[in-house]
Amino acid sequence: MSGPVLPGVIRQIGYIVQDFDKALAEWLALGVGPFYVLRGITQTGVYRGEPCTVTLTLGLANSGDLQVEVIHQDNDAPSIYSEFTSAGGDGFHQLAYWAEDFDAALAAGQAAGWPVVWSGGDSGTARYAYFEPPPGTAATIIELMELTPATVGMGELVRSAAVDWDGSDPIRTLFG
Repeated sequence: MSGPVLPGVIRQIGYIVQDFDKALAEWLALGVGPFYVLRGITQTGVYRGEPCTVTLTLGLANSGDLQVEVIHQDNDAPSIYSEFTSAGGDGFHQLAYWAEDFDAALAAGQAAGWPVVWSGGDSGTARYAYFEPPPGTAATIIELMELTPATVGMGELVRSAAVDWDGSDPIRTLFG
């Protein structure tokens, strides 16, 4: 067996869901929270070689140091998210790594033969890439997120809120 393709530890698990509010309620019932929610955000990138813009509702919470991301695509654009739900998917979708050296981590994934099936962002805020590793890998999709001051700040906000969370204020809306 060869060494790891991507650096560090898995920082996030991503779930794509068809009923966002139901999914949050299920996670909250497991004691994961509070969730920071962003509704109706636009994400533009390249999906399987074609330009793509999606509208998303996202929820972020932590369980210890592991972040849980709940994703609902609000529009019907072809994307990595609608591809999953169209195939009957609802639930676990991806593992995510957060990289200080995004370019090196991206190159490592590509050198391993993992095609990038969804990517976007910019170096001013953060870049991301979703790899499709070979069948038999622990996840069907592996996300790479660039660590920037914005992503580090958001990660710390979500993680610190989960420490000693008492169940109050379980859903917190961001940006709106």
